[in-house]
Amino acid sequence: MNLNGRRVSRETQERLEHFAALFQRWAKAINLTAPSTISDIWSRHIADSAQIFQMQSNPGTWLDLGSGGGFPGIVTAIFLAEIGDGWVNLVESNNKKAAFLRTALRETSARGSVHPVRIEEAPTIVPTADLVSARALADLDGLFGYIEPWSLENSDLRSYLHKGRDYRTEIEKARSGWSFDLLEHNSAVERESVVLEVFNLRRLG
Repeated sequence: MNLNGRRVSRETQERLEHFAALFQRWAKAINLTAPSTISDIWSRHIADSAQIFQMQSNPGTWLDLGSGGGFPGIVTAIFLAEIGDGWVNLVESNNKKAAFLRTALRETSARGSVHPVRIEEAPTIVPTADLVSARALADLDGLFGYIEPWSLENSDLRSYLHKGRDYRTEIEKARSGWSFDLLEHNSAVERESVVLEVFNLRRLG
């Protein structure tokens, strides 16, 4: 199996297929994502999420903010299971979604744990992280506010943030309140979308 032009092992493929089936089953009962995108789960969600691990495949402690239906957090945790190292802390305050995430981790033997708290409360539970991911959560300015506690603890923190076609407007807005370095990775899945790799994040003033 290939995802984004890169080979995926049979074991990881089976885990991803099980997760996809689980997602579609649960999505009929609870709102995991926009109903119109459920049928496109492989291209719209799994392949899109897999880009994160394909950019940053070194094991480490991940923090996935607003995990929702498990994208990209569960997908990253499944890839980490193959290498047997690293961990994903999934932060999701909605209890029904958190229950789904726990089930997905358990049934795929993925490397992660779920924290059913608001993002603002998460630093007391997960005080440090090496890597942060977030998808469809907030604009960059808002995301940086969420990420700041972990960037203060770890000067080497790297964040991988999915963004759509208006991302340049978000970057300009964020620069009025934040200092940061940035790498733009063109999406392998969706034209005009990117994954922004952010590091050296500091609040101005």
